[in-house]
Order: sequence, then structure tokens, then C-alpha cells
Amino acid sequence: MKHIAIPILIGLIFLIMCVYLVTFQVRETESAFITRFGMPVSEITEPGLYFKWPSPIERAHKFDSRMRVFEDDLGETTTKGAVPIIVKTYVVWRIAEPLKFLNAVGSVQKAETKLLSQLGDTRNIVIGQYTFGQFVNSDPNKIELERIQGDMLAQLKGPMSEQYGIEIKTLGIKQLKVNEDVSKDIFERMKAERTLRTAATIAEGAAQATSIKTDAKSKSNELLAAANARAEAIKGEGDAKAAEYYKMLEENQELAIFLRNLKALKKTLGEGTTVVLPADSDPFRYLKEIPSLEPKQ
Repeated sequence: MKHIAIPILIGLIFLIMCVYLVTFQVRETESAFITRFGMPVSEITEPGLYFKWPSPIERAHKFDSRMRVFEDDLGETTTKGAVPIIVKTYVVWRIAEPLKFLNAVGSVQKAETKLLSQLGDTRNIVIGQYTFGQFVNSDPNKIELERIQGDMLAQLKGPMSEQYGIEIKTLGIKQLKVNEDVSKDIFERMKAERTLRTAATIAEGAAQATSIKTDAKSKSNELLAAANARAEAIKGEGDAKAAEYYKMLEENQELAIFLRNLKALKKTLGEGTTVVLPADSDPFRYLKEIPSLEPKQ
């Protein structure tokens, strides 16, 4: 049995080595292609176990196809109008075409070197088409960062895919800086804009206040005129009625004296008042008897 076990073990080792030489595995996070005597034969993008001729007849080249993040260095460029700014950008990329990638760059390090160069050129071209106010502005509606990033992505995406087999998924501006001299100019400009805006707001408020006051005064005058007219009308009506009463009292003096005494009695006998007077004195005698008042014919 011992003599049989050794050949079996050797056979298994040989079989494993043969399988290892003619198979290879592609994971879900990888893509690969096979070359035969240095010439590409097939490209593989699906995970699984694959067969090939042993090396050096055929070789399997595998690449990590997951997304990668690359950041460039802070670089100074100029906007439209020659205002210098310092920008740091980043890209999210992956190897989309392994064969083209291998022939063009061969490794991730060389790919990032190409990406750095292309990214710098794209940044200078695109940023030069926008004014400084579209990057930094006191009015958020005038800032065009999303549009600028979109233009940079569109300009970088095509060449990287066509030349190197690299897919650029996302591009963004991570940092945006300005030098000290530019910062002073910006703050002075923002201060002047805010001063002008404040003055305009104050002037607009003063104009609205004047308009409100004028309108209120006009309405007040109208109301006072209407009230005075109404008061004059009521006064006229009262004078007319008073004239009728005066005429009636002139015709009947006894009634006039009676009404005057009643008025005096009302004023004298207020709430909580105690008066000791003869009962037959004016005007208290009216408490005992009402005089006979006959209208004159």
C-alpha cells in the first residue's frame, strides 16, 4: 500500500500543477484578456473559471475593474479675465477596456501619470472660459461650479476612453483657493457691492415709507372731510330741531320754566344725594304735583 500511495500522491501533485497551468479565475472585481504569443485572443469581463494553454503559449492578464479615486495636486490657473485661482480636482475612474489599457499604459501608476497630465490641461482650458465671479460670488445663484465640473468631465472623458481604455465616472473640484492679493480685492469688491445694495435697500424703503405716509395722509384728510361734513349736517339738523323747541318754548313760557326746573332737579338729585329743602320750593314741588300745562291756542 505504501508503494502505491507515493505514485498516487505524485500523480495528484502533477494533476494540480497541470490544472493550475491551464486554468485561471476571474473575480467579480476583475476583468481580463488572453494573449497567445503576445497577440490578444479574447477579452473576459464576466467572473468565473476559464481555461487557457500553458505559458508561454497563452498568458492571462487580469486587472482590477473597481472604481478608483485620483486627486491631482493644487495647481494655479487663470479664469476668464486673467484672475488667478488655485484649484484641486479629483476623478473617479476605472479600467473599462483591459486590452487598450495594457497597450497604452500597462499599469495603474502610469495611467495616473497620464490622467494627471490630461486633467491639468482640461482644467486650464475649461476654467479659462469662465469668469472669477462664476467661482466666487456673494450671490449663490451666480456660482456655476456644477456647470464647470460638467464641462471638465465631458472634455476629459472622451480622450481617456479613446486613448487609454479608462472610464471617467465623476469629476469634481475639491478645493478652490485664491492668493492674498486677490482675496483683498474680492473682499473690497464684496464690501462695495454690499454697501451699494444696502443704500439701494434704504432708498427703496424710504420711498415706500413716503408713499405710505402720503397715502395715509390723503385718506386721513378724506375721512376728516367726510366727518366734518357729517358733523355739520348733524349740527344743522340739531339747530333746526332746537329752533323748533325754542319757538315752542317762546309760545309757552310755563312749559319752558317746567322743563328748566326738571333739568335742575335731575342734576341736584344724583345718586347718593341727600337734600333737605321745603317740599313746596322749586323745583321740588313737582315731586308732589305736576302743573297743568295747556298749550296756547
